[in-house]
Parts: sequence; C-alpha cells; structure tokens
Amino acid sequence: MGILDLFSLDGRVAIVTGASSGLGVAFAQALAEAGADVALGARRLDRLEETCKVVAATGRRALAVETDVADPEACRNLVAAAMLEFGHVDVLVNNAGVGTAVPASRETPEEFRRVIDVNLNGAYWMAQACGREMQPGSSIVNISSVLGLTTAGLPQAAYAASKAGMMGLTRDLAQQWTHRKGIRVNAIAPGFFASEMTEQYDPGYLDAVMGRVVAGRMGEARELAATLVWLVSAAGGYVTGQTIVVDGGVTIT
Repeated sequence: MGILDLFSLDGRVAIVTGASSGLGVAFAQALAEAGADVALGARRLDRLEETCKVVAATGRRALAVETDVADPEACRNLVAAAMLEFGHVDVLVNNAGVGTAVPASRETPEEFRRVIDVNLNGAYWMAQACGREMQPGSSIVNISSVLGLTTAGLPQAAYAASKAGMMGLTRDLAQQWTHRKGIRVNAIAPGFFASEMTEQYDPGYLDAVMGRVVAGRMGEARELAATLVWLVSAAGGYVTGQTIVVDGGVTIT
C-alpha cells in the first residue's frame, strides 16, 4: 500500500451534520471525493438536496435526512436511516452549529441553551447514536473552534463554552471508545473560514481580526476538508483524543 492509499475512504460510509451549507458541503464533497458514501443531516431539507447533487457528482451515493441535532430522537433517526440505506456507518462529522454574539449581561437563558443544545449536546447525541452502531476502525470528528481556546473580540460566551465543551467531550469519548470499541474520536478547531456564520459578522470585523492571523488570510474550505479526510482515514489511524487546530496561526499570537 502506497502512502496516498492511506487517505482513501473507498467502501466507507460517512454522516455529516450541518451539511446544508458552507463547511458542511465542503466536508461532504471531500469525503465523497475520497471514496465515501455520505448521509447528510440538517434542518433545511431543500438545501440538503443540493448537497446530495454535489456528492453525486463525485460518483458516490448520498442520502438526505432532515435532522435537528438538538433532538436525540432525530439523531437516532439519522443514524438509522444511514444504516438502512448503506448497511454501516464508519465516519461521523459533528459539524452542525449555531452561534450568537450577545453580551453576557443581556443573553437570555433560551439563547444560551439553544447554542449549547445544538453545538455540544447535539454532538453528544450524534456520537452516542453512531457509537452504538460503529465497528472497530471507525472515526468521529467534532468540529470545534479556536474560540474554544481564545477570544476574538465578540461577546460569544455560549458559543465559546460550547466549543470548549466539544474538546472535553472529544477527549472523554476517545478514552472510553478507542481501545474498547476501536472508534477514534478527534476534534478540529478551525480559525476563520468563510461560512454562513462569518457572513453575519459586523462589517469590518474580519478585517480587524486578520491582524492576528499569521497566515494573513482567511482559510479555504478545502484546506479544512483535507484535514478532515486525513483524520478519518487510515492516514490518521494513530491519532485519537486530539484537537487539531487549523487557524493560520491565530492561537499563537
């Protein structure tokens, strides 16, 4: 087997949440290009159908399932649908997420809980549902954020707490499942990549924070997706319990 063969996902089945736009689409496309069939979950079913077309264009199979990851039953239904369609699940990408930029003195309990329910609890419900079905050699990747490690000038207590929580969840699930079940669990902490979330930032905000980015630019979705393919493939087979920071150097400034 050559070194590039280690990155192949031929014969694998992946689930990607938050797959209706942005980075979720890039993740689904990259996994498909590497050889995986992909089950796609998100709340916007019409947008998921567009992602299915992206996956199909690579020659791989796709399945769209309307999913709100804050609902444990919806998470179980997504996994059950993937099992029924493809017969097995080997990769989970916990990408679904929401954010707020509300000052801590004004954030309501409902606003805070919604972010935690989707970003952190949703990742757990999906991991739990997949962990019951996955066979040895499977892999889970939680999409966290550098805002779980540092701050960036916006009031994002709920978002930062949820993303830091995902890193702790990653470590604990890796400790529980890597040896006993053969399931590796890792996280990726992206810096600033174009997405629906960054489109909501106030004008001038991204220009202001670019001074902290050693690389001097925003990241490209394909760069993040390539990191994902490495982590879930045999090329990343000795990596577990880790948070891989992909941020152009934000966290070293």
